[in-house]
Amino acid sequence: IGQTPVKYRGVPIGEVSAVELSPDHRHVLVKARLRRSAEKVANEGAIFWIVRPQVGLGNVTGLNTVLSGPGIEVRPGEGAPKREFVGRESAPPDENGLRLVLRAERPKSLRQNSPVYYRGVEVGSVQKVDLSANSASADVTLLVWPRFAPLVREGSTFWNASGIEVKGGLLKGLQVEFESLRALATGGIEFASPPNSPRAKPGTAFFLHGEPKKEWLAWQPKIPLQAEK
Repeated sequence: IGQTPVKYRGVPIGEVSAVELSPDHRHVLVKARLRRSAEKVANEGAIFWIVRPQVGLGNVTGLNTVLSGPGIEVRPGEGAPKREFVGRESAPPDENGLRLVLRAERPKSLRQNSPVYYRGVEVGSVQKVDLSANSASADVTLLVWPRFAPLVREGSTFWNASGIEVKGGLLKGLQVEFESLRALATGGIEFASPPNSPRAKPGTAFFLHGEPKKEWLAWQPKIPLQAEK
């Protein structure tokens, strides 16, 4: 109270004024006071979430909160003024890009923000890892960034690029392979696309394989990318 800031684009626009339990003790009610200049931020559709430090190889966010404590970030709404919202524990996923679902038996090492690669270049990220509706498999939701969305085709194949793969023997020596240090630490996914395959539609479901086949690695389609904005 009086210490946790409310920010928009990193700029303080208010602070927490009260914290208490809901009458049924199942939730925490956080009251915040916004500056008059920022009152239009609290409109229908606004999203509030808690910002905490997240540290990983190639990904450090919210590091200032280690010393100052957690903060609250907001994405303004565009509807009518509103005074009650359901807060989130983490930042909402980016809405821009091609969203896909991968079905996996065991999505080892994958987590939110794990990278997605095409030919070793990062082209997207994992948004969520959860059980399927019938619990028969795990569903991994991906977001491929707009510029790279044309790379995903109906015939594309995805595989888990997490961890280390060790091959060889006493006579041949050992061969150690991993996609990147970040994929080693946080998990990762790689995919390839065949030539002459139509573009995949948003929401298309693919199977997540444990490793690639040689023929997938040999695919070399010529796919124009969207221009950077």
